[in-house]
Amino acid sequence: MDHKMTYHSPLAYAQREAPTRSLRSIEYDLLALTTQRLTAAWAQRSENFPALAAALADNQRLWLTLADDVAGPENALPSALRARLFYLYEFTVHHSRAVLDGRGSVGVLTDINTAVMRGLRGQGGVA
Repeated sequence: MDHKMTYHSPLAYAQREAPTRSLRSIEYDLLALTTQRLTAAWAQRSENFPALAAALADNQRLWLTLADDVAGPENALPSALRARLFYLYEFTVHHSRAVLDGRGSVGVLTDINTAVMRGLRGQGGVA
């Protein structure tokens, strides 16, 4: 079963964007958009729980794509960083379930995404 994202895939976006955009830039933009959706959906969770569930699912699909990328043998990131990113995918799946069950908030998920975005911009963080 192929778990790759379709409309969120960095490669799909890269084909539509100007060829000068880097994959890091595309990953950053996808993380930013997903983080904004999570934040907005969390604020409206009482009125629109399906939007929260959809935002969580999109975040998980994004992380699945990132995990798939870092798990591949062709990935050039250091193995310790690859392992941390894969762990964050697993944590995201687990914590998303807790949010859906009313046992957690999206705050930790948005913090993780923001840390990775800082890393993509070269400002420290996870990536």
